[in-house]
Amino acid sequence: MTDTTDEARFRTIFAHLGAVTAYAARRGSRDPDGVAAEVMTIAWRRLAAVPADDPLPWLYGTARNVVYAEARSRRRTAPSEAASAPAPEVRSLDPELDAALRGLRDSDREALLLVAWEDLAPTQAAAALGITPTAFRVRLFRARRRLQAALAQTQSAPLTQLDVEGT
Repeated sequence: MTDTTDEARFRTIFAHLGAVTAYAARRGSRDPDGVAAEVMTIAWRRLAAVPADDPLPWLYGTARNVVYAEARSRRRTAPSEAASAPAPEVRSLDPELDAALRGLRDSDREALLLVAWEDLAPTQAAAALGITPTAFRVRLFRARRRLQAALAQTQSAPLTQLDVEGT
């Protein structure tokens, strides 16, 4: 039988279900609810590995892996689909910002989106990606520069929709 402490801890983790579902949807998953359910199943099985103080970055990192696995599976069944990670859902963005984001490498886009959309601090985002905070800050700095360069080419995209200067 499961220890009630484990159950209470999992309830705390499970409270992030909505955030994980939204993360999966914004990352282009065709089944965000299924991704979130898989992430929670993994969290229950690996409860000892989930950080007790801040489980959300771990959950996002796991969701990222599940979304990528979903995309790989989709490509195996439909080889004509793109070879990279699924495109994020960016319907509400300015079209030029959308194009600039989609034109970035997956790692650059993910760094920007973890900070801008998921509202993670750089140390949390680093934990979600499984890299050091210093490495994440460098990645984020470079991603911001690449995004600014892409936006400068369009000459008219407002930078206020995605905080490329902040953090």
